[in-house]
Amino acid sequence: MTELRTESANDLTDQDRSAANNLDRLNEPSLLKRAEKSLFALVWLTPAGVILGVFFIAPMIYAIYLAFTNLELLGPTAQHFNFTGTANFLRMIHDPVFWYSLKLTLVFVVLSGVVAQTVLGLALALLAQRAHFVVKTTVGAIVVLAWVVPEIAAAFMWFAFAQAHGILSDVIGRPSDDLLAYSAMVVVCVANAWRGTAFSMLILSAGLRNVPLEVEEAAQLEGASYWRRLTRITLPMIRPTIMTNMILVTLGTLSDFTLVYAMTGGGPGNATSILPVYMYIQGFTFNQLGYATMLALVLVLLGALLSVFYIRQLRPELRKAEAS
Repeated sequence: MTELRTESANDLTDQDRSAANNLDRLNEPSLLKRAEKSLFALVWLTPAGVILGVFFIAPMIYAIYLAFTNLELLGPTAQHFNFTGTANFLRMIHDPVFWYSLKLTLVFVVLSGVVAQTVLGLALALLAQRAHFVVKTTVGAIVVLAWVVPEIAAAFMWFAFAQAHGILSDVIGRPSDDLLAYSAMVVVCVANAWRGTAFSMLILSAGLRNVPLEVEEAAQLEGASYWRRLTRITLPMIRPTIMTNMILVTLGTLSDFTLVYAMTGGGPGNATSILPVYMYIQGFTFNQLGYATMLALVLVLLGALLSVFYIRQLRPELRKAEAS
């Protein structure tokens, strides 16, 4: 009996081995196909990787290096600059104008970008959804026209508006006041919101089109008011669109230079010296390119932190999308 059991066990072992060998043979072609697909994808991605490395990664690494040097635009260190360690970093930390510029940048981004452009863009998108065709077309054309105007042209327009005896000064009842001398940051924020609202309107209009009409009609039949439908149904359903718009608006406003510099040059004094403007002044007015590069890295880091914050807010929607 023991010999029979041993023989049957050996037979089963041989069968298992043969089955495993057959599975390995069947898996060999699939492994080869996977390797071929990976190699094929690598070949097609190589040019993009080379371009990314040459035009983005390499300049970024070089910029990080320049931020720790005494590079200047003119003078003996324009060509023969040296590594200075943390000198620029320590200078930045003890620079009161830098901290004031950072505060102005956050105010400019939050007020004129995130709040103003998002709120106005949403209001115009909702208006376009419910208004008469003529009103919708007229308002949309005016708003989009402000967006397609070149930034330098918009800057000169608002510069003329805010001058003494300009249109804006006359409208607010202070025709003899130069508003850029008294309220420069407010005027710059209004100009930026005026110019960028159309982008938010277009993005949020696309998001509103994705809200099912059946849901709103069902809520309306149940007696829900327009405000209740807006806050409980519409806005939660377009939340990913709102967050995406806020990311794009934040990054665009954070790097805004032309509008502010053309209107005020960072003045009066340092009243409108947001980080891009202060970086330009340090690099091309005071010739401190190494210090200006350090300020640029802070600007990049600030944009990265804000982007991470927005993406973390989108995590619930991303998890739902993965689950579905």
